[in-house]
Amino acid sequence: MKSKGLVSLVVILLLSIYCEKSFALSINEQWRGRRKIEELSQSQSLSLSQEMGGRRTFLWTSIDRLLIPAFIAALPQPSYALTPREAEKSYDTYAKSYDELDGGSASSALGIEQARIDLIQQATGNVLEICVGTGLNLDKYDLQKVSSLTLVDISDGMLQQTKERVKSLEKQDISVRFVKADATSELVKFFGEQAFDTVVDSFSLCVMGDKGAKNCLREIGRVVKKPDVGGSVLLLENSRSSNRLLGMYQDITADAAASVGGKGCVYNQDVSAMIRGSGILQIERETDYAAGLFRSFVCKRI
Repeated sequence: MKSKGLVSLVVILLLSIYCEKSFALSINEQWRGRRKIEELSQSQSLSLSQEMGGRRTFLWTSIDRLLIPAFIAALPQPSYALTPREAEKSYDTYAKSYDELDGGSASSALGIEQARIDLIQQATGNVLEICVGTGLNLDKYDLQKVSSLTLVDISDGMLQQTKERVKSLEKQDISVRFVKADATSELVKFFGEQAFDTVVDSFSLCVMGDKGAKNCLREIGRVVKKPDVGGSVLLLENSRSSNRLLGMYQDITADAAASVGGKGCVYNQDVSAMIRGSGILQIERETDYAAGLFRSFVCKRI
């Protein structure tokens, strides 16, 4: 009985948390025109996706498809990261429906929303948020502590959605600017060294792949101020679980998961190791959620 309960917990936790930003593309769109996938999923997966909505809800119903070798074999070869151009095009297309794809009660049940609040309310001074998406974090800021917001995304469509969300902020007298940029290579180019008191990112590193994520961390480390003047980096990311069984499951399913999600999230990244290996950031505090399937980090520039 205990064994069955553990397996159920593993499955529910893993598939519920699945790739906060990497599944912006709908399952329906990604399988269109792919004969092998349609043969396996047309009568079940597509209808579930259309009727139930939301990537997490869909994934709850799709565990058997991730675990069946034939299904995995039928998937196209996965790509571990979106190139900047692919990201720009994809998120422009799905910007208007992104919140629906990304939402769901499971997010709140697993503590993702509260984790956002707990982390982002620590932001102070001149704040840079990279890969801002549709601005899901905006209502989490304590605007009494924020002097300015610089919101970066590679997608014009996402930035447009963020602009609409900014209008709803209670405090309208802070400076807000929107910048289209690639966070893996252009932060220093646009803003210079030590330009911000706080840099924020949530669920973006996984979409960049390991190489892109490492480059992004180095860019972040250069644009944030040093700790002696209050600089801090706040990250909330998907990560490989510290639970051995969960971690093994992530490793086994990561390829199929990224492919099904539309060249999406590399959800078994060791983000802690990436930060430590960045050569410019160090972890001050790390908090894990849902058995370490996602983690928050408070970091300082070395």
